[in-house]
Amino acid sequence: MTAALRVLTIGHSYVVAQNRRLAHELAMQGAGRWDVTAAAPRALPGDLRRIDLEPLAGEACRLEPIGVHLAGSAHWRFYGRELRNLMRQGWDIVHCWEEPYVAAGAQVAALAPSGARFVPATFQNIAKNYPPPFGWLERRVLTRADGWIAFGELVAAAMNGKPAFRNKPHRVIPPGVDVAGFTPDPGARASVRRRLGWSDRTRVVGYLGRFVPQKGIGILLDALRDAGENWHALFVGGGPLDRDIERFRAAFPDRVRVASDVRHDAVPSYLNAMDVLCAPSQTTAAWREQFGRMLIEAMACGVAVIASTSGEMPRVVGGAGVLLGETDVPAWSAAIARLLEHDSERRDMAARGLERVRDRFTWPAVARAHLEFFEELMERPR
Repeated sequence: MTAALRVLTIGHSYVVAQNRRLAHELAMQGAGRWDVTAAAPRALPGDLRRIDLEPLAGEACRLEPIGVHLAGSAHWRFYGRELRNLMRQGWDIVHCWEEPYVAAGAQVAALAPSGARFVPATFQNIAKNYPPPFGWLERRVLTRADGWIAFGELVAAAMNGKPAFRNKPHRVIPPGVDVAGFTPDPGARASVRRRLGWSDRTRVVGYLGRFVPQKGIGILLDALRDAGENWHALFVGGGPLDRDIERFRAAFPDRVRVASDVRHDAVPSYLNAMDVLCAPSQTTAAWREQFGRMLIEAMACGVAVIASTSGEMPRVVGGAGVLLGETDVPAWSAAIARLLEHDSERRDMAARGLERVRDRFTWPAVARAHLEFFEELMERPR
């Protein structure tokens, strides 16, 4: 009997249980062929609070908790000595969910066994020339890489413009969503709305994410002011623009709610409480929306979506939602008002979104795409 191929997948985001669905599904989809281990931080500081390594019910992969140093710095954080010990166990594939230009990504590349195929992944959709030492780290990581994964079409296009990436095998594979956890749930919808003081007949526009300028908070607030009287707004998240949203809530005290302490496992319930999710991300010189995971999470919950044309979002939404110019406030106001007024259009859009997610963005499908790429790399001569 042929021994199973061994995969080590590592990433700081694995501290959140839902993000380890990739590793879990790699083990599930590769059962009998692949033996999968996920390495995750014991804890990380989050946007709102410290996140301790979260359990995942029925986790199919082996989980290895490891320490992290400089945990609060995305660029400089690196793993503790447990990583070096883990790398000595012998692996066929080392998959790294860390950006190639950061210290952790370079550390994993340096420690990956010489006999293992090393596969980094990236969300970067702008071809940046990083200052020292980050540009050097990126080149070292790609020199070691046997192939790389792009989390979107724009990512692949941007990175293929860089010599370090261009001649390496790559695959475009989107992030996934747990369609068992993120699913239409009338009970959760009713429960959250009761807590918010709203009935099922209330028309709710939602926002999920960081409260930062590049996420288009200002555009959404302006659009709501001009969207008539038929809306209520639910903001889920937190960040530097808390005060702006609080002033907006004070201006519409009966129509605006802010939930800033929502745990990851409660996000599906809050999405279910929405009728429309808005994602008005704004492109800047240094950033454009890298994917828009809140879109596939909302669509999986049967929520209609309105998104800007920033970055990867048009490719995520496809024909299953409304796409609008980033700064076209009148268009945002009109789209919000129209979807809240016309139940049939909103329900039809929600159904298209749910179908699109189940066709393209489930974790089993994403895991199978990873395993197919790993198989391809294993068959390539080195």
